Amino acid sequence: MKKNLIFYIIIIILVILFCLIIFLMTSKNTSLIRQPAVTGIFYPKDKEKLSRMIDSFLAKADTISLKGKPQIIIVPHAGYEFSGSVAAYGFKTLENKNYKRAIIIGPSHQSYFSGFAISQADFWQTPLGKIKIDKNLREKISKNNNLIFISDNAHLNEHCLEVEVPFLQKINPQIKILPIIIGPYNPQPEVLASVLEEYLDSSTILIISSDLSHYPPYEIAKERDGEVIKAILELDKEKFSTIVKDLDEANNLVTRACGEEAIKIGFILAEKLKLKPYLLKYANSGDTNGDINQVVGYASIAFLTENKNDISALSQKDKQELLSIARDSIDYYLKTGKILEVQTKNPSLLKPQGAFVTLKENGELRGCIGNLTANKPLAETVAYMAVEAAFGDPRFLSLEKEELSKIKIEISVLSPLKKINDPFTEIEIGKHGVLIEQGNRSGVFLPQVATENNWSLETFMDELCLYKAGISPDAWKTGQADIYVFTAEVFSEKE
Repeated sequence: MKKNLIFYIIIIILVILFCLIIFLMTSKNTSLIRQPAVTGIFYPKDKEKLSRMIDSFLAKADTISLKGKPQIIIVPHAGYEFSGSVAAYGFKTLENKNYKRAIIIGPSHQSYFSGFAISQADFWQTPLGKIKIDKNLREKISKNNNLIFISDNAHLNEHCLEVEVPFLQKINPQIKILPIIIGPYNPQPEVLASVLEEYLDSSTILIISSDLSHYPPYEIAKERDGEVIKAILELDKEKFSTIVKDLDEANNLVTRACGEEAIKIGFILAEKLKLKPYLLKYANSGDTNGDINQVVGYASIAFLTENKNDISALSQKDKQELLSIARDSIDYYLKTGKILEVQTKNPSLLKPQGAFVTLKENGELRGCIGNLTANKPLAETVAYMAVEAAFGDPRFLSLEKEELSKIKIEISVLSPLKKINDPFTEIEIGKHGVLIEQGNRSGVFLPQVATENNWSLETFMDELCLYKAGISPDAWKTGQADIYVFTAEVFSEKE
């Protein structure tokens, strides 16, 4: 009897131990998976339909040859039928770049909190499968700052990061992600920017999720979005902050950029890492859905690590010196009627390089003259072109002394000209300036002209031919004119 009791006790203990082992093993292997919240609403629930839709978007997006590798992209986050075709331009630049992780940041539309909430999941699920969270990075960046914390509450019903994930899965199925939602209360973008800076290396892409204007009519959206995009491309954080607060209730403009704080993080990092922004694509829902009465604006913008074979990057000190040279030259000419002889030992400004100088008064063009060829040191070119813009532009009267304090100076430092054969594939809107020549007629547009006016390639080239060169607006399509492209590093005095 005693032996039987001992036997049963041993059996019970073994069963308990077995169950405990099974429990520990299963609990250890149980992963926390964030399930999709907006399938069937923002994008298709069916795997094959979703896959085909993204493939179609990527196939239709232009292949853009960028001078540098994207470190940051801004992409929209509306339903795919509205903004997917624009988002594809941003994600297409990530193809074959071997990124190992993507940090995705965007605004909270559902939860109200202060700080930055990182998903606590191990995986995010979409119809295309599971994608891994970079848990090691999550622990590192949340460790020493109370504003950066781990919580899924803000992620459960949020769409702005989720809609970016299927694109990443198509571009790079092995990539890990780190989704971070930015709370709307007391935002402090510099906090997250300072932490992320350490981890933005060549294997990491930062994805900023944001739409632009919300609900104005089509033409108002194009105009107002153009102002926001221009501030981004100029990396003018102060101007951007001012613009996004300038709403227009009369035209139902209730938001200028819903991802405002996320974009500010991009500003901070782009300045610290010396990144160059390029507009890849702009459209609004009137272009993609047809309703032009109330639209939402979308843009894809890439911030690139500059290729040294492109324009030699100027430091902030170089830019300030050139702006001072331009203003001093105009002032000197007003006083003496002579061109200032520039004295500089800065080697960056002694290299031969073409440049344009643009003058604006109260936001309106007041003069613009430049030299496309690199036949003089950059400092001399800027000094001479500043005087020409002030006193030699035939479209305007000569600048008066009392106007000098009112003008704002913008300088565009140019790359060498490159002749092209196919303007449809070789001109990148927002990146390239264009020179067109036919016989003894010619015209030039700087890259920022297209951005400032939200022009398509066709409008940009038609306007260049007709109004700048005085030739047929179709001349650029027929092969009857010679076409050259160039890039420009554009900077200006602060307001």
